[in-house]
Amino acid sequence: MPTPTKGPRLGGSPAHQRLMLANLATALFEHGKITTTEAKAKRLRPLAERLITFAKRGDLHARRRVLTVVRDKSVVHTLFTEIGPSFATRPGGYTRITKIGPRKGDNAPMAVIELVEPLSEQVVAEATAAAKRAAKTATPVVPVEPAAPVEVADVEVTPVAEEIAAEEAVTGEVAGDESGAEADSDKS
Repeated sequence: MPTPTKGPRLGGSPAHQRLMLANLATALFEHGKITTTEAKAKRLRPLAERLITFAKRGDLHARRRVLTVVRDKSVVHTLFTEIGPSFATRPGGYTRITKIGPRKGDNAPMAVIELVEPLSEQVVAEATAAAKRAAKTATPVVPVEPAAPVEVADVEVTPVAEEIAAEEAVTGEVAGDESGAEADSDKS
């Protein structure tokens, strides 16, 4: 049974802390380096080094153990095909933490955690391309085509206006006749 963490946990609950560390490890293996707080970087280092050691073993059981933490299969593939073999001769110390000063918004101490041997440019380019593809498929943007202008047949406006004017004239005459009739009946 693992020893419980002494003191406050990252994110509140143990489950949230595990998920945060798993996401940080995924981002680290995908991009080669990440910027985070010093506390998160210090907590991430042992987890990342253990996962790289599993990748160095390279067998199916090690891959399944890594998949329990890192849920992205493409990142696990990169870990086992690129990162693990590049650290084959190194007995440990796969990551480096560099302090970069406080964050502007809340003055939290920040650090960069990175792999000691940087990823090849091809791996980083593939990771960014995969992220762009995932973002594109996650939110499909349907281009809105402007509606074609509807052609209206030539309609003569003047006859309609003449009809309305004629109707107003007729109703005016009828109204005038009635008021005149009422006025005549009042006089008598």
